[in-house]
Amino acid sequence: MINLQQLSVLLAIREHGSLTKAAEAMRYGVPTVTHHLNTLERHLNVRLVERGRRGAALTPLGMAFAEEAAQILQKVGQAERLVAEQRDAGLVTLRVGTFASIGSRLLPSAIAELQERLRVRVEVIEAEPTEVVRMLFAGDVHAGLIYEAADDPAFGSADLAVVPLLLEPYRVMLSRNSVLAAQEVLDFAQLAGEAWIHSRNDNEASDRVLKRAFSLVGHRPRELMRTDDLNMIHGLVAQGLGLALSTETAVDTRFDVTLRPTVQDLGKRRVSFITLNRRVPRAVTLLEKLLRERTAGSVPA
Repeated sequence: MINLQQLSVLLAIREHGSLTKAAEAMRYGVPTVTHHLNTLERHLNVRLVERGRRGAALTPLGMAFAEEAAQILQKVGQAERLVAEQRDAGLVTLRVGTFASIGSRLLPSAIAELQERLRVRVEVIEAEPTEVVRMLFAGDVHAGLIYEAADDPAFGSADLAVVPLLLEPYRVMLSRNSVLAAQEVLDFAQLAGEAWIHSRNDNEASDRVLKRAFSLVGHRPRELMRTDDLNMIHGLVAQGLGLALSTETAVDTRFDVTLRPTVQDLGKRRVSFITLNRRVPRAVTLLEKLLRERTAGSVPA
């Protein structure tokens, strides 16, 4: 019978390259590591590790088995966290991933009502959409808020349940004191010399929209810097150092910035609530309902 200790030993040998170093890392004795490895190899009737004077290395079959073992241990870890959370004084911890601009506007009131109805503890983790999706698939969050270009979605997957909440047009964010702010509508053909603030991730929705808009007028955007810090973006724009693409709900009114539409159609940003496409805890279902109520009418039927 295979047990989790045997799988952990195999992964430690793969990581450290010797039985001795694996034993040290796991705080086992070398005989204990050897015993678990020998037992596993006998059970599978195959050599998983080649031992030599220079250390130990996994065989091709050992490497293939280790990849599966790593996934098994990750799933067991997730299951243990779930049980521990539900055991903790009868509370369920709901972890939600979100990007900063919308999370601070939509989530607080929804969480307050959620906690009035259910005995639930909520943890909010701020991250960019690609990271929120990664955390969801890894089991690190139960649900998330993401955004993407409505006409160029980046997160299509049969395993992902996506509920649109907001749909709003992209605009150019610029300083209120900028010469460009005097214009009601901007044209990308006249913005070739302006510096732009980009996301750290090339696949981020606004970056893709920006590159596409400039390609229509035969130019490439000039980069000022890359950052996902909203305060930094607003501060740079307010000082007239650069421009950024944004939407109305993402604008922080504490900064001296404004939005302008463009001659070019920039499309729209869609904000969605996401979960894995399977049965989810009651708290997740209720949170989705509360968010839909707060954004009712924001997405065309």
